[in-house]
Amino acid sequence: MVYIHFDMKRRDFTTAAGAMLAAPLAAQPTESRAIIEIRWIQMRTTQENQMQRTSDYLEKGAMPSLQRAGAGPQGFFGPVIGPESPFILTVAQFPSVAAWETMRAKQSQDAEYRKAREAYNSASGRSYERLEVALLRCFSTVPSIEVPPASSAGGRVFELRQYESPNGSTLERKVRMFNEGEIAIFRRVGMRPIFFGEMIAGTKMPNLVYMLAFDSMAARESAWAAFGSDPAWKELRSKPANSDAEIVSNITNSILRPLSFSTIR
Repeated sequence: MVYIHFDMKRRDFTTAAGAMLAAPLAAQPTESRAIIEIRWIQMRTTQENQMQRTSDYLEKGAMPSLQRAGAGPQGFFGPVIGPESPFILTVAQFPSVAAWETMRAKQSQDAEYRKAREAYNSASGRSYERLEVALLRCFSTVPSIEVPPASSAGGRVFELRQYESPNGSTLERKVRMFNEGEIAIFRRVGMRPIFFGEMIAGTKMPNLVYMLAFDSMAARESAWAAFGSDPAWKELRSKPANSDAEIVSNITNSILRPLSFSTIR
C-alpha cells in the first residue's frame, strides 16, 4: 500500500494515482464504476489505547466530515483474524478519482473536522503507528459498494481478500473470471458481495481486493465449502489459463467485524 499521513498533499497523490490509471482494465468503460478508498490504520497495544482513540476520532470527526463532503457509503472495521493486528480498516466510496480529490479537499477545509483532527493529532503519545492507503476501481459487475441490509443477529463478519497477480495480463484474466461467473457463484452459495475492485494506486500491484459479508463464522465456513464443491466453479477454474497457479501469485485475507458506527455492517 501507499504510505500517506492524514495531512497528505492530495494533489500529489492524485497525480500519482492518475499515472497508474492505464491499468490492465483501462479499456473497459469506467464512467459508471465507483472508486473505493481503503485505509489500513496500523496500531499497537499501548497505554495510549490507540484503537479507542482512533475509533473516537473516526466516528466523531472523520466520518461525518466526509459525509458532509458527499462521500459514501463508509465502512469501519476491526480485525477478528488478520495480519499485523491490531488495526482499523476504513472503506469509503467516491464517484471518480476527481471526486475523491475534490471531496478530500473539501473535508480538509471543514471547520469541525479540523478541530477534531487537531485534538486527535495533539494528544500525548502516538495515536497510530502508520497509515496505508489504496484506491480501487470497482468491477463492471459490482460497480459500487453493496451495503447489506441490517442484521439483528449481531454476529455478522466480513472477509477482505487481496489477490496478487504475476502481471497485468494474468490479473485481467482473474478479473474476467469474477465478472463472467465467479461472483454469480458466490451469490448463489450464500456469500454477500460488498465490493470488488482492481487496485489502481497502492503497492503489491497488480492486484485486486474484494469484501464479502457473512451472517456468522459458521455461515462463512458453510458458504466457502459450498463454493469449493460447486460444479460451475469447478468447470470455470478448469478452463485453460484459469488455474490459480497461473494467475494468482499470493492471497491475503482478513476476517473483520464492523465498528459500532460503521454504515456497512
